[in-house]
Amino acid sequence: MRLLFLAALRPHTGNAVTAQRVRDHLEAAGHVCILKDAFDFGSPSEIADLIQAEALQAALALHLYRGGRLLQGHGIPFGIIFGGTDLNEDVNQGEKNEVMGKVLKEASTFVTFHQKTPAGIPHAQGKIYVQSQGIATAPNPAFNWNAFLQRAEIKQSTDNLHVFLLICGLRQVKDPLYLVDAFAEWHQEEPNVYMVIVGPEVDPVFTREVKAKVRRTMGVRLVPEMPQDDLHAVVKNCSALVNSSVSEGMSAAILEAMGLEVPVLARDIPGNAAVVKHEVTGLLFSDPQEFVQLAKRLLSDPALEKEIVANGRRYVRTHHSWRVERDTYERLVRTLEGSPED
Repeated sequence: MRLLFLAALRPHTGNAVTAQRVRDHLEAAGHVCILKDAFDFGSPSEIADLIQAEALQAALALHLYRGGRLLQGHGIPFGIIFGGTDLNEDVNQGEKNEVMGKVLKEASTFVTFHQKTPAGIPHAQGKIYVQSQGIATAPNPAFNWNAFLQRAEIKQSTDNLHVFLLICGLRQVKDPLYLVDAFAEWHQEEPNVYMVIVGPEVDPVFTREVKAKVRRTMGVRLVPEMPQDDLHAVVKNCSALVNSSVSEGMSAAILEAMGLEVPVLARDIPGNAAVVKHEVTGLLFSDPQEFVQLAKRLLSDPALEKEIVANGRRYVRTHHSWRVERDTYERLVRTLEGSPED
């Protein structure tokens, strides 16, 4: 089958990584999957031209509003993979919510990352697939940790260094500045603790704000995006992976850290609490002060760290299998193949 797949493909973002992984699943099943950046298209008419030129038979979109709105009215069946921003943010904006409602009615099938079905989705049997993110990690074995620390301008000896890593695109929903002031106070007490923010500059205006804040804050560093295998190597070397987002669909960075046997400290929001069980597979914090308390506890309690790491690794292997994800998307395409054209 010849498939169009629309997603936000800004390099080194969670959406791009997810889209590339799903494309690999589809191509492994023998389908032709043409992956395109949804931001490259201004209207459905441009998609219509592409469908005709490439003789496309079905489509997928990652993100109900951003990609789904472009797939309406083309006479081919399509499926929607729900993200985080569409369900947690866009649904509260009147115009976007109206558009998404129309997309929901026309779509043939849906994928949601969580067992809880998002509000407003028709409960048609066989139409909704619940499929957690499939996780596969491959740290670069040649990665130079000391060189990374030098680039981050961390001159502290590695003997007693503790790096807390926040991976996110620089945009407001990820709230990368949420912990900065509290962390700076902790760094003043203990100069061997650092917070490193790594990720692409998604929102240019907000990026300037983040850079300005980090420049004048002790103990916090900002590092540009990097290839996935290098990023996994950084995760492997840090003391903990941090997530401070206002909302999440399902954070791949959290799951990858668990798979890499690194502790997770995550803001207590529904998307994070769905995968991080407090004091079992990670630690959940409700405010910056609680984050610091839990981070200190993690560093001072090796038994807690060992238990969280073991449970996290077991959870990812059990519930976030890359092979199970592949089987799900193969079944989804079979559903699209059997869908009547409009």
